[in-house]
Amino acid sequence: MKVIVDLCVVPVGVGVHLAPYIATCERVLSAAGLKIRLHPNGTAIEGEWGPVFAAIEACHQALHAMGCPRLFTSVHINTRTDHDQALEDKVASVQALLAADPQP
Repeated sequence: MKVIVDLCVVPVGVGVHLAPYIATCERVLSAAGLKIRLHPNGTAIEGEWGPVFAAIEACHQALHAMGCPRLFTSVHINTRTDHDQALEDKVASVQALLAADPQP
């Protein structure tokens, strides 16, 4: 089953500079061959259910290996059965509405 996921992994107990941990997760997700898009509060991921969740588990394993004693992760999951949808489609539909009616 194809899935679009919004992932936010927050290392706890490592201080406030989280960029090295986020970069590690991005590398793990990229190495898994998933379509990803980093944003300010997480990463959007597109792929098949199994590989996506295996990659999320691999992110946890990699961050624990870096010394993170605790991880707090939130995952929003979007699946559709009526048609195939990509990350770009979800954004494009809103952008089209904004372009058609640019209210202040």
